[in-house]
Amino acid sequence: MRNGDYTPTRFASQSDAVNVIFGRKTNANPENTVGLMTSGGKTPQVLVTPTTDIGKILSGLHGTQVSGEADIITSLQVAQLALKHRQNKNQRQRIIAFVGSPIKPKADEKSLVKLAKKLKKNNVAVDIVSFGSEEEIDDNEGTLRAFVDAVQSGENSHLVTVPAGANLLSDAIVSSAILAGESGVPGEFGVGDAGGSGAQNNFEFGVDPSLDPELAMALRMSLEEEQARIAAQAAQNPAAAGAASSTLTSIPENAASGAGAATAAPNLMDQDDEDAELAQALLMSQQDQGGEAKVDDEDVDMDAADDEDEDGDEDDGEEEDDDEEAIAKAIAMSMAEEEQKKAEQQPPKK
Repeated sequence: MRNGDYTPTRFASQSDAVNVIFGRKTNANPENTVGLMTSGGKTPQVLVTPTTDIGKILSGLHGTQVSGEADIITSLQVAQLALKHRQNKNQRQRIIAFVGSPIKPKADEKSLVKLAKKLKKNNVAVDIVSFGSEEEIDDNEGTLRAFVDAVQSGENSHLVTVPAGANLLSDAIVSSAILAGESGVPGEFGVGDAGGSGAQNNFEFGVDPSLDPELAMALRMSLEEEQARIAAQAAQNPAAAGAASSTLTSIPENAASGAGAATAAPNLMDQDDEDAELAQALLMSQQDQGGEAKVDDEDVDMDAADDEDEDGDEDDGEEEDDDEEAIAKAIAMSMAEEEQKKAEQQPPKK
């Protein structure tokens, strides 16, 4: 446990993981309690009974010394007794065991499986965190997996293997199935467990009731009130109730159709404006020709409007010819006046 293959040492990384687990468990539910005990030394010892005081846990960790060999069977039995005498009998029982050294030879697989069945009978879930060197993990793998498979009841127990590496032990545990119920995060960092890849976010309304019970309660009450209102409408007006109930399941469709109507309305207004402009242009053209225009409620004849546009184009051509002739006459008159002025300015010949 003094090896430095985990940052900073195995024991220090385990203490940090205990602190993180305590915080996650107590924050998930104010009624959750966490205890602390050792499995090494002369005999396993309970340092802190289940509590919500982080100070007691930190004090127990500070006073713990690394000594002796770990006795996993006796430790699990003592932990079961401590949970049996818990104050709140409504709390579910769970043991999280850290195995960071080789299991003692007397803790054979047969004895562990027998203990696992006893724990399962008493509704005790067990999570095991196996860490250490690659050899130690491989040697303990078979025994620990057999134990977890025997204590398993409804996917409530897990075996998490954390090899040495750059990741902290606490980070690997937080992202594993052990704390997935509290954090809602599935397993990462390649961590394996006997219970699958962790809990998924399949909560009602997308909210974990253990993390935010007040919000989950408010959403549920709001839905129940809406359903009660629709039921009351159904008793009075079945047609209106059917329309109201359909809105609960087809809001996106209604929103899409509403957007379509909103975009279609401006298009219709644009078409009306264009028709009005065409009618006004036709009226002005008829007034220029001296005719009396009459605008009826019927649609405008587009062929007649095109004919009028062609006539207008011919009139414009004649007006352009008249303008050119007037300009030519003006230039000729200007040149004649200049010649006359020059003739008057010249002195008479003698």
